[in-house]
Amino acid sequence: MSSSAARFTYLGPEGTFTEAALRTLPEAATRELVPMVSVPAALDAVRSEEAAAALVPIENSVEGGVTATLDELATGEPLMIFREVLLPIAFALLVRPGTELAGIKTVTGHPVAQPQVRNWLAANLPDAVWESAASNADGARLVQEGRFDAAFAGEFAAARYGLEPLVTGIHDAESAHTRFVLVGRPGRPPARTGADKTSAVFWLRDDHPGALLELLQEFAVRGVNLVRIESRPTGEGIGRYCFSVDCEGHIGDRRVGEALMGLKRICPQVRFLGSYPRADEVEPRLRPGTTDEEFTEAADWLSRALDGRC
Repeated sequence: MSSSAARFTYLGPEGTFTEAALRTLPEAATRELVPMVSVPAALDAVRSEEAAAALVPIENSVEGGVTATLDELATGEPLMIFREVLLPIAFALLVRPGTELAGIKTVTGHPVAQPQVRNWLAANLPDAVWESAASNADGARLVQEGRFDAAFAGEFAAARYGLEPLVTGIHDAESAHTRFVLVGRPGRPPARTGADKTSAVFWLRDDHPGALLELLQEFAVRGVNLVRIESRPTGEGIGRYCFSVDCEGHIGDRRVGEALMGLKRICPQVRFLGSYPRADEVEPRLRPGTTDEEFTEAADWLSRALDGRC
C-alpha cells in the first residue's frame, strides 16, 4: 500500500466530531489519520493524491448543509462520495480546570455548533460572547491557550487539550445528528445494496418561471424521492445558483439513472457526486411503475412496437 493509499484526512485538529465519525469506519483502523485545518485542505489532499480519501461533514439535522463541503464538491477537480456516516451529536462545555460557570465570559466552537446550543446558551450564559473557531476541537485548543473561557466540543476532546467538561450532554434538539461523507477521487461507485443514496449538483440553463420545477420533474415522474436539496451561489452574479441534491437510490437503478440522464439533457452542467450505501440502511418505498423490472418491461414493449410486434 502506497503512503497516500494508507492515509485518510479529516477536518481537524485531533478531537473533532469528524475524527470520531472517521474512527467508526473499519478501514480507518488500517490507515494513517491526518487532521487538516479545514474542509478544503482535507479535500485538496485527496485531489493532489496525498491521501486516498477524506472524511468531512456535509449536513447537520439542525443547521442543514455544511456550505464549505457543498461548495468544494460542486467546484474544482471532481471528487466522489463513497460512504456516509451518521453521528449523534451532544456537546460538552470544556473549560480550564477551576473555571466556574459564573466566570465564563467568552465561548467558542464551530459555526455549525452555535445553532445547536443557542437555547442552552441563552438560558445558562446569556451574557457570554460567542466567537467561531475553525472546528470544535480547535475551539478547545483556543481555550487551552487562554484565548477563550470555554468551548463547545465533544466530551472526548477534554483530555486531549487538558480541559474539564464543566457541563455535558448539551443539545437543543434531542435527536441531533451530523452526517459525514468519505470522499475520494472519481471511480466506480460501490455496488447497489437496495438502501442507497445518490448525490449530484446541477445548474439551470437559464432563469425563467418554472425552471427549477422542470428539473425536479425529472425526479418526480420517475418516482425518485429527494431527501435533500439546497441552492448554492455559483459566483457568477446575484441570482445565479446551482442545486445540490441527495436522492434515494443508486445510479444503477433505472429510475435514478434515467432521472440523471434527463437532467443531463436539459442542464448546462451536471456533476455526479456518487452513489453509496445509506448509513441508516433505510430502503425506499417504490411507487408502482418505477421498479427496474417495470422499466425493462416498458422498454421491451417499445421495442416490440417499433418492430410491429405489439
